[in-house]
Amino acid sequence: MVRVNHKLLQRSIKLLCVLVVCITAACSSAGTQSQIAKPTRTATAQATPQLVAPTLRSLAQARHFYIGSTVNVKALSDEPVYSATLAHEFNMVTPEVSMKFSETEPQRDVYTFAKADSIVAFAQAHQMQARGHNLVWYTDLPAWLTNGNFTRDELITILRDHIMTEVTRYSGQVNIWDVVNEAVGDDGTLRDSIWLRGIGPDYIDMAFQWAHEANPQARLFYNDYGGEGLGRKSDAIYALVKGLLARGVPLDGVGLQMHISLDSYPNPQDVLANMQRLTALGLEVQITEMDVKTQDDARPMQAKMTAEAQLYGEMLQTCLSVTRCTAFVMWGFTDAHSWIPAYTGHPDYPLIFDASYHPKPAYYSLMQVFNQFATLRSKPGPSY
Repeated sequence: MVRVNHKLLQRSIKLLCVLVVCITAACSSAGTQSQIAKPTRTATAQATPQLVAPTLRSLAQARHFYIGSTVNVKALSDEPVYSATLAHEFNMVTPEVSMKFSETEPQRDVYTFAKADSIVAFAQAHQMQARGHNLVWYTDLPAWLTNGNFTRDELITILRDHIMTEVTRYSGQVNIWDVVNEAVGDDGTLRDSIWLRGIGPDYIDMAFQWAHEANPQARLFYNDYGGEGLGRKSDAIYALVKGLLARGVPLDGVGLQMHISLDSYPNPQDVLANMQRLTALGLEVQITEMDVKTQDDARPMQAKMTAEAQLYGEMLQTCLSVTRCTAFVMWGFTDAHSWIPAYTGHPDYPLIFDASYHPKPAYYSLMQVFNQFATLRSKPGPSY
């Protein structure tokens, strides 16, 4: 009969249990470490760079160039797809109406900048250049001004105060301005306006001087339509800006609006010649408000969109061919918010995105032109 030492047996069992627990814990720890390490090694091995599709903005910036659109402030606040597309595709914005006289000074010495502020804030948040538009125009004026029967001295004070207030407010945030807009008539003479009648032709010189005083760093532009190519109006604009420069007026550039249509547009070679003579004066030029009215063309829609795309591409190509053509800005980017249907009373499709924010042939035409100009342009001057 075998005698069992119970105390020894209990100690052995305890020792065996401790040994089993330790072995189990060690195996569990090793297994856990292995499970953590394996995904890390696998993820590292399989990681690949993500390809980012080019945008108009990325192509323009690579060429030290501005591609822009005007901004509908209501769409900016109400439609996420509008604001997202704007920030994604463009690096310059122009307020459509939010900086005009009637919007910013609806009563004398009472200023309302909330809408303009929101556009400028959006531009800064998305590293975009804001283009001030405009300080002096013959229309879009408040009733208190047009019905006021002011003396010459009073009109000078009103205009000076308005320019100084607005430009000073955005100093450092908006460093490019359309100071005088559409001062030349279609016949080549100075356009009739409250400013021309009440102050005289020197209101133009005064406006540029005051804008420069308010922000000496700002680039100051004269902006007009119908003078993009060669002809009587473009000759008059050329003579106007040449005279301003001769008198020492602080003028930095000319904006060519480029509101055209499928059946009425300037010859691109004439636009090139006009840009070249303006830049020969030491000025910048920019295309500032391009759109292409389509409603008067009887061709099928596909043919109209092809013709529209060709015009957009030709005008961008012309601009990029001139070193001191520094921006290409459209009057909106989606057909959903074009001014033309409301103005004419007929549907129209003048911009590079359709009403559902899908790129149109015109969009791809601009992309193609940018790709043709693969060589980086040197910066033409100070950043705005």
